[in-house]
Amino acid sequence: MSKNNPIRSLSPEVARKIAAGEVIDRPGAIIRELMDNAIDSGASKITVEIYQGGIEKIRVVDNGNGMTKEDLENCARPHATSKISTEVDLLNLSTLGFRGEALASIAAVCRLSIISGGYKMRASITEDHLIEPASELQGTIVQAEGLFENFPARRVFLKRPASEGTICKSVFIEKCLAYPQIAFRFVSDGQIKLNLPENQTLIERYISAMEFGANKNLFSLIHKEDTDWSFDIVIGEPGINRPNKKDILIFVNGRKITEFSLQQAVEYGGQGYFPNGTFPVASVFIKMNPSLVDFNIHPAKKEVRFKDISSLHHGISTAVKSHFIEYTNQTIKAPLYQKETISQPEELFSPESLASKALGITTTVSIPSVSTPRFNGISSYNINHTSRFAEPAFKISDSAPKSINSNAQKIKDYMKKVIDSYTESDNAGDTPQKSPDLGLSTQKQLADNFKYIGCTLGTFILAEQNNTLFLIDQHAAHERMIFDSILNDQSKCQTLLIPYVIETKDETEDKYLESIKENLKKIGFNCTNTGSGKWKVTTIQERWKGSENDLEHALLDKKVAPQDIIYSIAAMTACKAAVKDGYKLDDNAAEQIAKGALLLNDPHCPHGRPVYTTITREELFSLVKRT
Repeated sequence: MSKNNPIRSLSPEVARKIAAGEVIDRPGAIIRELMDNAIDSGASKITVEIYQGGIEKIRVVDNGNGMTKEDLENCARPHATSKISTEVDLLNLSTLGFRGEALASIAAVCRLSIISGGYKMRASITEDHLIEPASELQGTIVQAEGLFENFPARRVFLKRPASEGTICKSVFIEKCLAYPQIAFRFVSDGQIKLNLPENQTLIERYISAMEFGANKNLFSLIHKEDTDWSFDIVIGEPGINRPNKKDILIFVNGRKITEFSLQQAVEYGGQGYFPNGTFPVASVFIKMNPSLVDFNIHPAKKEVRFKDISSLHHGISTAVKSHFIEYTNQTIKAPLYQKETISQPEELFSPESLASKALGITTTVSIPSVSTPRFNGISSYNINHTSRFAEPAFKISDSAPKSINSNAQKIKDYMKKVIDSYTESDNAGDTPQKSPDLGLSTQKQLADNFKYIGCTLGTFILAEQNNTLFLIDQHAAHERMIFDSILNDQSKCQTLLIPYVIETKDETEDKYLESIKENLKKIGFNCTNTGSGKWKVTTIQERWKGSENDLEHALLDKKVAPQDIIYSIAAMTACKAAVKDGYKLDDNAAEQIAKGALLLNDPHCPHGRPVYTTITREELFSLVKRT
């Protein structure tokens, strides 16, 4: 160290401002900390008021348990807290606040005052816990004024009041979402901007707080429990989507956190249902054993460390995927489930009806008690076929270009393989799930009321069934058929001349790889633990195009489940191999694609676009004003 710059201790005032800057960097941070305290107090009503974007004044009022005079005398001193007493308490946190930094940090950069228990306390850089009598009230009023007025170097980095106010409102909303039982109100410059009543459902709170203005029927609640965790997910239907993941919010034990792997779990679960690279709108509310998650790694508690996140990641992903499988059955495939002449659609799914109509089919049906408006949901439906389509005679129109004709045999081969694949029963476990096949599994049943009409606009195939007109996207339909065919034969692998070596960082990663080793083998990746934190990969999936680093990153950093790896491989391959828009198929080829499309267990292309859309006879009558 230079003689001109000797090491010395900072003054208490400077040191306190630097420490405060780690916790309080803008008005929104004050709101975050004060709302944590209000929620911890057991309040049922909380009001947040800001003036000039929170720069001039922030006021938080709650009706919680309040504070005593002794609490007020100590509350704004560094690391003064009632939440913990020993380091062991950090392993079992049940409150939002716990380190005792918030009020001390606010007092270091603002003029802080607190009214509670018949007393008022004032604290700042120039005032040290001045106590005076005040009116009795239920709960507590906390006020922070003049943010950074004694710290001009920090104040110049604040945004304009309108921008800071927007950030304050975002923080307020994030705190409200996880506590629908509490009433919250947000006031800016004297105007009520958001007023949320108490005792809402999670869906009601989510829609009203996020100000979507959408019908709550467009959102669903997914619940799942395990030994060490449970979660509730509020998620919108595929029509409600975003171009990025910013509206996939993660909460753990009431705190909003930044955890990309859990956002990714929601993304993977919705893969194939959200079109053209869009993402779900969702909030995940996780309740977890406090001993398995560490919140004490970030000054603002925005990040956490999980002891083992793999089971939670898998649980979220599979729950979301199962939800959208059921959603598909209740919406897109609904016209396939209805007979032309019956008024009660659920009759179509009675075991007696199916048994009498399904020639050559042995069926096992499990019907839950909860019914949907259009049909009874069927939780499992395994079918063993004794009949199948004859070999499809694929032929491209003679007027098509030669480059198109050259693909005719390829399309024919693919279609035969695809249609044959529909003779297999549904797989269980961690293999890619198929939707229930609701009685439309043979050529005869489909032919009973199926009618091929023709092709139009170089892209769509028209067909009719059950008084419903189907407009089928020829590329999306063929792509999905090829995709399903690949998934039904996904174990093909190639041996590596030089094996991949994946290095793990700790025992947790070793346990994770051990837990998915058999599932990786099913899709062609053979892995062996050689000890000392190294895993040898001797074979890879036949269509895998990534590198050693790509596989390690996918498995250990992104926690990509094995079924999601094969999903991306199959999706890429199917898209390239499928018949393209503008291909002129002859009637026989187009009809076979149409039949295959209506037999799809999941009528979405791998990238989330619907394979077909429908319009009913009644809707057509309405369009032309017929009665």
